[in-house]
Amino acid sequence: MITPIQETDFDILFEIEQNAHLVPWSKGTLLNNQGERYLNLKLTEQNQIVGFAICHKTLDEATLFNIAIDPKFQGKGYGKQLLCELISQLKQQDIITLWLEVRESNQNAIRLYQSLDFVEVDIRKNYYPTPDGGKENAVVMALYL
Repeated sequence: MITPIQETDFDILFEIEQNAHLVPWSKGTLLNNQGERYLNLKLTEQNQIVGFAICHKTLDEATLFNIAIDPKFQGKGYGKQLLCELISQLKQQDIITLWLEVRESNQNAIRLYQSLDFVEVDIRKNYYPTPDGGKENAVVMALYL
């Protein structure tokens, strides 16, 4: 089931964030990316939150800031399911372009986005921090709704 994120979800969302990302968001960043200009969804399976998406809307565009699936549940199609619902709701809200950045090394995510018709638009050099203090390029992708 895919529903809006609630205030009571943040401890679980933060735990998923910590486990799912190479350099995760802080809990403060997670909490600060909420509000009326966001479409933030969680995916629940058997009453357990297994993933979430944080999406910011500005006029007729949206940017997927974060998507995370608990590593215990990855590879089961939950990321695609969550993205498809997000895209569907954005279309209903007259959003015409969905943007995102993804680590250049995250080929599984890039393949998922390509399967949903996202196209590569640009490369942002040295965009993402790495755990060893380095930097990694981001692939900028867009989906034209």
